[in-house]
Amino acid sequence: MKINLKEILSAFTVLFAIIDIIGSIPIIIDFQKKPGGVPALKISLISFALLIGFFFLGDGVLALFGVNISSFAVAGAIVIFAVAVEMTFDIEVFRHKGPPEVSSIVPLVFPLIVGAGSFTTILSLKAEFQTINIMIALFLNMVVVFVVLKGIKRIEKFIGNAGIYIARKFFGIILLAISVKLFTTNLGSLLSQFK
Repeated sequence: MKINLKEILSAFTVLFAIIDIIGSIPIIIDFQKKPGGVPALKISLISFALLIGFFFLGDGVLALFGVNISSFAVAGAIVIFAVAVEMTFDIEVFRHKGPPEVSSIVPLVFPLIVGAGSFTTILSLKAEFQTINIMIALFLNMVVVFVVLKGIKRIEKFIGNAGIYIARKFFGIILLAISVKLFTTNLGSLLSQFK
């Protein structure tokens, strides 16, 4: 395994866009006002553990259902595309509904930070980049998540609603391009199996 800065940057950008912690700031602010607030370290550690666990155990789960990484990457590309459409065009694709009695940690960790998009993305990246580079990119993203959660009030004042809106659109377009690349790259290898 070799550390590759280009791979780290690419993987970081993909994960940053799909986790969309900047776009989630308005939701985090709402939870900050509730009893217990937002435990930044706890949320970051749980999210990191879940994503690492799925990264290493996800292949076993896929094998159990007879699915390979290429087919999962294609499926992941479709999910990423849907998220990108949601971010870019302000269309609600995913509806997150859960029981009201669940603690605020649960909706913040899952599905806000660790959701279907990040699960599919983490395995889709496995088809493109080396493990060490993905792990570094994931760790850096969790640092960003922690910093955002910890300084949510200051960030809100600094960026403002217009800044959050622009960032969301920008990363939505990046995700659209990434989803197309993931789809075309893995579809070729998937179709070659049937030749």
